[in-house]
Amino acid sequence: MRKALLVGLLMLAACSSPPPPAPPPPAPAEAVVGQTVVPGTKAPSGHVVPDVTGKNHQEAQDTLQASGFYKLKEEDATGRSRALIIDRNWVVVEQVPRAGTVLDPKEPVTLKSKKYSD
Repeated sequence: MRKALLVGLLMLAACSSPPPPAPPPPAPAEAVVGQTVVPGTKAPSGHVVPDVTGKNHQEAQDTLQASGFYKLKEEDATGRSRALIIDRNWVVVEQVPRAGTVLDPKEPVTLKSKKYSD
C-alpha cells in the first residue's frame, strides 16, 4: 500500500506544472500627452503639452483643447501684430511652452503662427 501511495505521489509530482513566474514589477508612470501625471510619482504634476508646430492653427487649438489646455494665446510670428481672424489660414511655427513640457492646464499655451502665404 505504501509503495502504491509513493508511486501515486511521484506521478502526481511529475505531472504537475511548475508555478507561474512572478509578474514583472509595474513600470514607472510616464507622462502621456493629454493625461494628468499621477501624483506621488517623480514626474511633476500637470498635463503634457502636445507638439502642434507645423499644424494648421485651428487644428493646433483643437489638439491642445483635447489635451486639456483651454487657456490659449496666439501671436503673429512675423512680428506684424496681425490678428488671426481665420485660423485655418495660419500655420503654427512655434509654441510656448515647448512640446513635452508638463504644465498645469490652468497655465497659458502661446501659439506663434504665420499665414501660409508668408
